[in-house]
Parts: sequence; C-alpha cells; structure tokens
Amino acid sequence: MGYQVDRPNAKCTLIAEIGINHNGDLAIAKKLIDMAKEFRCDYVKFQKRDINVVYTQELLAQTRESPWGTTQRQQKEGLEFGLAQYKEIDAYCKKVGIGWFASAWDLNSQKFLRQFECDRNKIASAMLTHLSFLEEVASEGKHTYISTGMATYDNIDKAVNIFEQKKCKFTLLHTISVYPCAENQTNIAVMLALKERYKCPVGYSGHEAGILPSVLAAALGASAIERHITLDRAMYGSDQAASLERRGLEILAGFVHGFEGAYGDGVKTFDEGERGVAKKLRYFE
Repeated sequence: MGYQVDRPNAKCTLIAEIGINHNGDLAIAKKLIDMAKEFRCDYVKFQKRDINVVYTQELLAQTRESPWGTTQRQQKEGLEFGLAQYKEIDAYCKKVGIGWFASAWDLNSQKFLRQFECDRNKIASAMLTHLSFLEEVASEGKHTYISTGMATYDNIDKAVNIFEQKKCKFTLLHTISVYPCAENQTNIAVMLALKERYKCPVGYSGHEAGILPSVLAAALGASAIERHITLDRAMYGSDQAASLERRGLEILAGFVHGFEGAYGDGVKTFDEGERGVAKKLRYFE
C-alpha cells in the first residue's frame, strides 16, 4: 500500500478563460478556442452580462473612449456577444471538440445560458455574495466552479451551504481579484486551507502574467486550473494583461498534463529498469 496522495494519477481540469478578451469579434473568439483545443484544455469559458442590470444608467452614460465609441455603454455593449454569436460559439466548440461554459453576472444572463445546456456553471468572485443568484445557479444541479476572490470565510461559508443544501457538486477556486496579480501575492497555500475547511475539491483561478503559481497549484493537487488567455497582451481590454498568450498556455498545459503522469501513486518500487542499473553500479551485494 503506497502513501496516500491527494490526487494520484487524477486529472486536473484545465479551463481557458476567454472571458471578454474576444473584444466582441467572433473571429478572435474562434482563434482562442483553437488555441485552447491545441493545448488540450478541457473547456473554454466566456462571461455574459446584461449591462442594464449589472451597471447603473449613470455609469453607462459616462464618457469612455474605446474602439466602439465614447461612452461606457458603447464600450460594454461592444464586448457582449448575443444569441447569434453564442449559437455560433456553441456550434464551433462542438465542431472542434472542446467544452464551453460561461460565468453569468446577473440572473437574466444565467437564464440566457441555460438554452445551450452546458455541463458546467461558474460563479465569478463578484457574484459570490449574491445569495439569491447562487440559489438559482445551484438549483440547476450542474457542477459549478466557485471563485473565492474578494471574499471572507463567512462569505464562502454561506455559498458552500447553498450548494450543499441543493446537493449541487462544486469546486472552490482560490483566486486573488487583482488584474494582473503579482506572483508574490497569489498565496497559493490558501487553496490547501480551503480544502481543509470545506472538504471539497479545490482549484486555482489565476490572474498573474506568468505561470509559476498555476504550476504550484497543480503540483499541490488542484482539481482545476483556470487562466485567462489572449492572442496578444497588448490588445485592448482590462483582462488582457492578466492573460496567457499562446506560448504561456503551451508551457502551462505541458506542466499540468505532465503532473498527471509524473505525480504517481506513491508506491515505492525497485523495478527492472533500476535493477539493470544496479547491476552496473553496485560492486557489492
């Protein structure tokens, strides 16, 4: 019987968050989907908002220069996909063979997403304290990733209680809601604290520019790793600088998939490969 490790030979779900890094362009979204598929990500994730619910009319009327105009409303409308675009995303993901889901930032958007019958849900950190929204999501019974940024343990306790009462499977994702986040602020050890406190699967949602914290999270047994991806960090958008470009995703995916084999089962062996070397190197019995 080997040493009991947390995740012997288990799979770490790799989620490539496209979010709003598509900048309202389906061609960019498809390129990002292709990139995620190439490096064997399990899912791509988007974000969906009803901007008239999420933002006040006063904010939407404020000035903001963007590729879509001069107001906050024009900028935020430019970043949102509607029904036609999500139908195309759904069809394209099925065509290339990758799962997708989205984090809704309001109840209208959650109801909108139901028509696509995705097999995962996501609670963004910003929505963690919206308890009636959590009730609605948990009632769907889909495995849900719950980000825990900007939260106290009291906040997380209430969210976990809702999902447990609804008997809805969930994974808690440790995250620091700073964009981008410095690597020395990621505090990956919190992932282990969450696992000890809630006795549930845990993972990591990173917003740092590099990959070291994500690799550490995978080595510590993360059930899921979620990272924003982009074609180019210099592109327009608030999340681009906190995202991985192609090479970064390639390296991270290599580490995550490599851990699945390298971690092993904890059983100490002395197999034929080592026996052959021992015959050459040991001059004594």
